[in-house]
Amino acid sequence: MSTFEILMPKMGESVEEATITKWFVSVGDKIEEDDVLLEIATDKVDSEIPSPVEGIVKEILYETDALVPVGKPVAIISLEGEDGGSDDGAEPAATAEVEKSVEAAVEETASAPAQDFAESDKFYSPLVKSIAKEEGVSVQELDSIKGTGQNNRVTKNDILAFVSDKTSGSAAPKAASAPKASPAPTPAAAPIQRPPVSVSGEDEIVQMDRMRKIIADHMVMSKQVSPHVTAVVEVDMTNIVLWRNKNKAAYQEKYGEKITFTPIFFEATAKALRDFPGVNASVDGDNIIYRKNVNIGMAVALPSGNLIVPVIKQADYKNLAGLTSDVNRLAGLARNNKLAPDDIQGGTFTITNFGSFKNIIGTPIINQPQVAILAVGAIEKKPAVIETPTGDVIGIRHKMFLSLSYDHRIVDGSLGGNFLRRIGDYLEQFDIDRAL
Repeated sequence: MSTFEILMPKMGESVEEATITKWFVSVGDKIEEDDVLLEIATDKVDSEIPSPVEGIVKEILYETDALVPVGKPVAIISLEGEDGGSDDGAEPAATAEVEKSVEAAVEETASAPAQDFAESDKFYSPLVKSIAKEEGVSVQELDSIKGTGQNNRVTKNDILAFVSDKTSGSAAPKAASAPKASPAPTPAAAPIQRPPVSVSGEDEIVQMDRMRKIIADHMVMSKQVSPHVTAVVEVDMTNIVLWRNKNKAAYQEKYGEKITFTPIFFEATAKALRDFPGVNASVDGDNIIYRKNVNIGMAVALPSGNLIVPVIKQADYKNLAGLTSDVNRLAGLARNNKLAPDDIQGGTFTITNFGSFKNIIGTPIINQPQVAILAVGAIEKKPAVIETPTGDVIGIRHKMFLSLSYDHRIVDGSLGGNFLRRIGDYLEQFDIDRAL
């Protein structure tokens, strides 16, 4: 009987594995081509996986919450319309081996002691956590591993090397053999102690969902990695507001897109990033990586209350119409949980819009491994001094605050302040007579 293996798909260049969060089918179910089989999750995004074939579900090789490497079979579909078992004898040896390895992995995971990674303030990928659980590596041991990845993160190779050394005994402490004349080592920083939280009978306890846990870990990691500094400027948005009010109907008729202020922010920011490449960068240990592409992320609030950051690639090469199309498309995909993994990868800078919630200013946390993030406040009418050839007058202007949080390891006040002011200048110099 012919069968078809459903493989864990490749979900992006840097994604090596994914977690099965939900099965929509069971063994014996008849499925049509393009029927959704399962939902998977990576560190970046959730995706539904459709069936490329029609048939009957013969086997499901991994249960919900299993962490599966890219390219591994997750299910087997019978293509002949019924599951009649083996026609010509035993199943192929390769299939049997897959089943044995799956069973062994399940048994090993079940017997491994559960680890509470919430005890650690460090960020670890799901793959590293999975290896730690399977190999019985404690949270304390995991925290002691010196990471070789970006921002000193522990990689797969780091933890495998630790496990190998531990097995051979070479990972044991060697302090006893140190010469007496050696200076005393600097004591390690005490782990941060979380305050105790009391709960009353009227309180409701809700477990964080997977995305919220990832966001929480990422935000804590960013504050630990980067010394944050925030600068603020006020920008006169009057020309932009008047231009949009005059042209939004004609713009939609011409391009089939609604024009918001967001693509205008992206246009000005992309120009400023080209002017100040030191902000379009990352830090890797003692090395500074200056990014060749200007890929700007857009923080999008989801209906679930979580946050995701799709990325507009090579934003500096796109005109206002192209940026508008990308902004609207990615925002729609994000809110409908339809983003592909590549849509949220490769960002070099991020913009978040506090103004959409009527907030006038904010101090956002840097989206690692970037070194800066721009916050856009609400646009408000304010009285302001206007210089005219006949003297100063008081007029009503549309004003907005921009705030920039930046990594003080490589972005100093001069660079950060001038970059932020340049964005403001581009916005204030917007041509009110600009053609569509």
